[in-house]
Amino acid sequence: MLSEAKITNAQVRVYTVATDAPEADGTVQWNRTTMVLVELSSGGTTGLGYTYADPSTAQLTRTLLDEIVKGRDAFDHGALLSAMYGRIRNVGTTGIAMMAISAIDNALWDLRARLLELPLVNLLGRVRDGIALYGSGGFTSYNDRQLREQLGGWAEQGFRMVKMKIGSHPDDDLRRVQLARAAIGEGVQLFVDANGAYSISQAIRFAEQFADSNVRWFEEPVSSDDLSGLRQICERAPAGMDIAAGEYGYTAWYFRQLLEAQAVTVLQADATRCGGISGFLDAGSLCWAAHRPLSSHCAPSLHLHVCCAVPRTVHMEYFHDHQRIERMFFDGYCEPQNGEMKPDLSRPGMGLTLRESDVARYAVQGD
Repeated sequence: MLSEAKITNAQVRVYTVATDAPEADGTVQWNRTTMVLVELSSGGTTGLGYTYADPSTAQLTRTLLDEIVKGRDAFDHGALLSAMYGRIRNVGTTGIAMMAISAIDNALWDLRARLLELPLVNLLGRVRDGIALYGSGGFTSYNDRQLREQLGGWAEQGFRMVKMKIGSHPDDDLRRVQLARAAIGEGVQLFVDANGAYSISQAIRFAEQFADSNVRWFEEPVSSDDLSGLRQICERAPAGMDIAAGEYGYTAWYFRQLLEAQAVTVLQADATRCGGISGFLDAGSLCWAAHRPLSSHCAPSLHLHVCCAVPRTVHMEYFHDHQRIERMFFDGYCEPQNGEMKPDLSRPGMGLTLRESDVARYAVQGD
C-alpha cells in the first residue's frame, strides 16, 4: 500500500500540428491544432494529461504546477483541485484557466491509476467494456468528394453514427446533408453540427428539412449560450431528433443551467475544458439526476476510460483532428473496432505513452 506519492516533477509541453486539409465549421476556420500536455511524476512513475487549447494556456498551467501541485501528494487530488480553483478566482473559472486545470486534473487521474498499477477505468469503476463512437468531421471546407469519402469511409469501417459540419453556407446545407445521407446509407445515423451558426427560426426550419434525411442529432443549432433559444428548438424539433450542446461548458453550474432550462436532450461535456475527468464525472452525476444522456466531446483517447465508467454516457466523439494526433503521439492508442473503442486493460492509467522522438518536431519553439 502506498503511504506517500509526492509529486517530484511536473512539466508542460506544447505541440502544434497542421491539419491534413483546411477545415471549417459554421463559425470558424482553422489549419492547425495545439495540444498542451502535462506530465506529473512521483518517484519512477509518470502520468500524463492534456488539453487542446491555445499555447498561452501553458503559462498558467506552469504557474499552477509550481505554486500548488509540485511537492504535494498525488492522492491529495481533491485538495489540489480546491486550491487550483481558488488560485484562478480572480482570472475567471472559464476559458484558459479551466483548460489549464483540466490538463492537470487529467494527469493526476492518470498518475494515481499508474501508481496503483490499475487501468484508469478500473479505478473509476467500470460500467462497460467499450463505448460506441460517432465519426466526426465533414467540415464545411470539404468538397463533395472529401465529404463522401470521409463519412462513407467511417460507415464502411463499421461506425454506426457519423457527424458533419453545417452552417457556413446555409443555402447549401440541405444539399450537403442529402449527399452525406446517400454516402453512408440508411443504416447509419447522421448527426449535424451548426456550431451556433443559425438563428432560432433558421434552426427550426432546417430541423424540419433535415428530418427528411433522418438526421438524428442536431448539435448547437444556435449558440450554446442561448439557453432560451435551445429550449425553443427542443420543443419544436421533429420526433427522434436530439438537440445537443455543452462542449463549451467549463463548470458544473453551466451544465446544471443547461439541464434545468431543458435546453438539450443530450448533454455534451469535454474533459479537456470542464475541469478534466473530475469535471466530466460531475457532468455525469448531473445527467444521472436529470435523466439525460451524456456524450463526450473530442479527444477520444482522453475520454475513453471515463466514458466506460459513467453510467449515462451513450457515445463518444471520434473527432478527425484529435484521433489523428493521438494516433501519431501515443503508444497505447486504442484503434476502433466496428465503431467502438475499448480500453486496454493490460496498461495502467489511460494506457498512453508519449512517443518522444516522433513528436519532437511538433514542439512549439521556446516552450
